[in-house]
Amino acid sequence: MTMDINQAEYNPGDIVYVFYRNPHTQDVANVQAAAVVNHPENPNELALFLYETYYPLTSETAVYKSEEEALQVYEQYFGEY
Repeated sequence: MTMDINQAEYNPGDIVYVFYRNPHTQDVANVQAAAVVNHPENPNELALFLYETYYPLTSETAVYKSEEEALQVYEQYFGEY
């Protein structure tokens, strides 16, 4: 699931929740907290900082402002958390 990302909704330092797939076991996904930060290569853009890696904050990423909301959607798509 993707959401339209309006970067104006987010500020550096915000904590959001995303679905994260284990890179070693692709059939395992979790809800994970991520920090919204300025992208290190383009300070005019925002990025997600998760597990020591920067990810673009785009409409390709399902981003939720609360853990509860993320868990509800997670359960719809992946079953019980």
